[in-house]
Amino acid sequence: MLKKLIDGNKRYLEKPKQKDFKKSRQKTQGGQKPHSIILTCSDSRVPPEYIFDADIGELFVIRTAGNVIDKVVLGSIEYAAKHLNASLLVVLGHSGCGAVSAALSGESDSKNISAVLEKIKPAIEAVPNKNSEEVVNANIKLQIKNILRQSQICEKFVKEGKLKIIGAKYNLLSGKVDV
Repeated sequence: MLKKLIDGNKRYLEKPKQKDFKKSRQKTQGGQKPHSIILTCSDSRVPPEYIFDADIGELFVIRTAGNVIDKVVLGSIEYAAKHLNASLLVVLGHSGCGAVSAALSGESDSKNISAVLEKIKPAIEAVPNKNSEEVVNANIKLQIKNILRQSQICEKFVKEGKLKIIGAKYNLLSGKVDV
């Protein structure tokens, strides 16, 4: 499945395939069978279906500011892995992440925004020089670690070879995804 995503990103950069949305909707009328779960940032410049040149029904996408996890996100990941048999989970961060920048600044005007930033703080602590791009990378690793620590289903599926979890980063300028 990873190759499929990498190939899709190459097409996105060069020449995306023509989409027949009507045909895709009809094809998925009876249910979905996504091959991959994508946990990514809510940033409107990071659309996984475009980035990976995917059709309707191929990706199970979960988006939160800073691609952070909570129980709802974990439940969504578990659902896709257990009930839809998605075999790949990609935690996709991106360059220039506003949630990471906000967490680095330490300023928040809302308890709800603060809840997001708190989930990024351990990544900041892991980066001595506090470079935002390095914190983005550390946050991807942190969220993967948290998924494995907080989800018995994901941990079990990884051990059984039913689920592979990888980190990746999308470059806003180039459009390239690096695994």
